[in-house]
Amino acid sequence: MVEQKALRDSSELDLARRVLSLEAQAVSRLAQTVGEPFLRAVGLVVSCADAGGNVLVTGLGKSGLIGQKISATLASLGITSHFVHPAEAAHGDLGRFRASDLCIALSYSGETDEVVALCAILNQDQLPIIAITRGASEGAGPSSLERVASVTLAIGECDESSISPAPTCSTTASLAIGDALALCAASRRNFTDDDFAKRHPGGSLGGLLRPVVEVLRFRVGHGLEPVPDHLSVGEALARADRPGLRRPGALLLVDESTGKLSGIFTDGDLRRLVLRSTGDLARPVRDLMTRHPTTLTDAALVRDAVRLVRENRRDEIPVVDAGGRPVGILDVQDLIAMKLVKD
Repeated sequence: MVEQKALRDSSELDLARRVLSLEAQAVSRLAQTVGEPFLRAVGLVVSCADAGGNVLVTGLGKSGLIGQKISATLASLGITSHFVHPAEAAHGDLGRFRASDLCIALSYSGETDEVVALCAILNQDQLPIIAITRGASEGAGPSSLERVASVTLAIGECDESSISPAPTCSTTASLAIGDALALCAASRRNFTDDDFAKRHPGGSLGGLLRPVVEVLRFRVGHGLEPVPDHLSVGEALARADRPGLRRPGALLLVDESTGKLSGIFTDGDLRRLVLRSTGDLARPVRDLMTRHPTTLTDAALVRDAVRLVRENRRDEIPVVDAGGRPVGILDVQDLIAMKLVKD
């Protein structure tokens, strides 16, 4: 039994490696052959979006599922897009297509009856069509879908029948070219991270793109007061513990003459000081603070804070304005609560 399991496991791992290798080869080959037709397709998507049209995506079976993902990616990048089932189109959904719209049609063979029939009608109405197909086979002419398309993105022959009758390499390559098309169109339209955040406020992606000032629990003027760095440690602690103030894990210390952040004094600094000598409580806090701490600007995003925490193992990160004056302090517990870093 042990030997049989070992043989089965080895066979399954061999198959998995072959599948992954063939899919990687399909995408790699596509990266080497992408060219002028791709740029034309990007132009069609951009023109449609700029004119206020919709990019309507269609495909049947597994190609349809890939088409739905491509449509969702376009929408998240600021390009209005919907998926239309090719069979439903003949039963009323043709009304979804307008003169300003564009169709992206997926069919590996280029001969899927429902997809070809839909695109033939759209071609008669002079709607631009981007076809994602295998492309012309050696010795054969263009497929039916290619003949009615404005531009064809050919993913090439995929040797997937040798591993499974189910689509594998072809759907992976179709998804990859669809992603590239969406991202390039968004780039040409100067789509920014801020634009993405507006369309994706939920989940970890949305959280990472929020301005860091939006997640601050400890903000100057709202229960947090910077402490002049000329005070003694004891005086600084007393100032920070006054009624109405909140107590983060570090004191924000400023040069009283400029109001600029000069350093921080953390709970860890206090613990080490007490263990060493309580007499140091009378010393100026500037002699014991961490000078020139790593900071974030008030224009930073949460993802910048996450990067600092992961790279520098900081528990508290001061946030400052363009003039170096403290705006607040970000506590690592805020990021843990958002499930962006682990405790």
